[in-house]
Order: sequence, then structure tokens, then C-alpha cells
Amino acid sequence: WRLEGFFGFDCGLPALHCTHSSLFFFFCCCPKSVPLSAVDRSGAIACHRFSISLASGDAVTPMAANVVCPGEVLKAVFPLLNGVDLASCMCVCRQWRLAASDDYLWKLQCARRWPSTRKSPGRHPIGAGVGYYKLFTSLYKKQRLRALPASSLSFEALEFYVDIWLDSKSVYSDVVAGPVVQLGILDPPLGICESMRNHLKSSTYKMTIPVCPRFEVSFTEMIHVSLLVRRRDKDQVACIIDKSGFNYVDGPGYKAHAYDYLQFSPQHPFVSEIRAWLALLFIDAKGGRMEVFGIELDFCDVANSDNEVLWLLDILDWK
Repeated sequence: WRLEGFFGFDCGLPALHCTHSSLFFFFCCCPKSVPLSAVDRSGAIACHRFSISLASGDAVTPMAANVVCPGEVLKAVFPLLNGVDLASCMCVCRQWRLAASDDYLWKLQCARRWPSTRKSPGRHPIGAGVGYYKLFTSLYKKQRLRALPASSLSFEALEFYVDIWLDSKSVYSDVVAGPVVQLGILDPPLGICESMRNHLKSSTYKMTIPVCPRFEVSFTEMIHVSLLVRRRDKDQVACIIDKSGFNYVDGPGYKAHAYDYLQFSPQHPFVSEIRAWLALLFIDAKGGRMEVFGIELDFCDVANSDNEVLWLLDILDWK
């Protein structure tokens, strides 16, 4: 049988709208039972001639609340459903819940999804102890992302040490307080391109540092950056970027990007391959050079909020 939808109408459900091109509803209007011979070879259940096929967009109004679906029909149809649909049927009414709770049905679901479970050896095969319903629902459902609790670290306790070189000459060196990084560039300067203005005003999470005084760069020169962070509450320092080059230039976006892989505490041995990105934000200058008016820091691989960034920084290899 091909079963696109299966609904019962003994619990006062609202009008149902079909969204599939071919959807079978089964109206089982026998007061007690219907023989399995009522199922024809086309896959529709002809219970007292109430079997219908609906086109997409048609609506069906539930029948009277005293319509009961025969148990024999449920036993014939439920083994054909997938696990999600079978679990949905358990929410229709008490009759359907009792029928769909049969552990044999869930043993079939486990065998379909994990065929190796049928070969479980011994007198106590997998699932026999806890039940196949619990086994299936525990392993099938995806874990929801949980909200992180507030980090014990705060931006007020952080200082960022930024150094930029053109070839071997230092052109920018500054210590930026954590709240300044958190606050970002509130007033974009005049002369920036429209794409840069839209980027700075967008709601996407970003940490930007205004550069003062500004400096000019040329991409005929090698540009490198280092970024250290200090937590004043424990007087410890960690390295975020260790003299990386700006190898990625976004000309239309007026940005140049450098990155480095974060070094984490030995207490977190399974955390690795997370990058810190730092971008120079440009305005056109004379002679084909670019003027740097801001620096943008992000950990877009994993952290996209203040709290996530603080948790990430907290597990760095602090010295």
C-alpha cells in the first residue's frame, strides 16, 4: 500500500487540508468491525464505500465524533507507516495510542532503520530490555541545541592587544578594552562604500574596533597581524592570532582577511580546528592605496553571540 496520510475522526479534529498530490483518507464508519477483505488491491480501504482520493488543496471536514476506526484496520495499516507517522498516530486518540504502542510495531521500525538489530544474538536481544519504542525514539530524535548558560568571563575583564606590520615595519599598535570591542563601530565614517555601510549596519553579529589614528596600506607590501587577549581578573594572556598574513582580499567588500587556528587549554583536548578571523576595513586613499578605518574580529565557525564568544575565549590556552 502507498499511504500518504492516515487520520481518525473520532476526536473532533478540525478541517484537514491536503498538501500532497495524492492523499488517501480512510473513513471507517463501521460501528464495530470491518473485515480485511475490505482492502482492495489498489491500496485504498473500501470501508462502506467511504474510501476517497483527494486532489491537492481539497479540504475534508471531520465526521461525527461517534465514528470509530476498526482495530483490525489499524493493525493492518500501522505496520506500513514510518516511525514519525506512527508516533503522530499515537497523538490522535486513546484507541490509536493503544494500537500504536504495540512494541512489535516499534521492533519493525528499529529493524527498518537499523537492519543489524534483527541479528542481535543471545536470549536478550537489543531493545528487549528497555522496549523497542524507547529504543527507537531515544536514538532517532535529534538533540536540540541547548542555550549556553552565562559565561563566567566578561568583556569588562578583557583587553585586546593588536599589532599590524607592513613588511617588517610596525604601522599600528594598540590596546583595546573589551567593552570597546563589544560595542563596535556605531557611526560608520564618511567615504566608505555602500556594501561596507550595509555590512556595518546589518544585524549579523560582529566585533569591530575603530582604528585611530588611521593608517594606509598597499597590497604590494606584506601585511601581518598579531592579536593577544588578556584577562585582567586572573592576569593571564592568550594568543588569538600569531602574526598571520592577509591572504584573502575582498575588493568589492573593501576588506582583507587573515586567520589563525585557536590554541585551547589541555583540559579541552577534543576541541580543535577553530579559526579566528581578523579583517581590515578600508576606505579609498590616494595613489591606489587603502586607508584602514576599522578592524573586525569574528569566530564565525562556532561563535555568533557575546556569550558564545566569551565561552570560546574562556577555554583558550591561557598563560
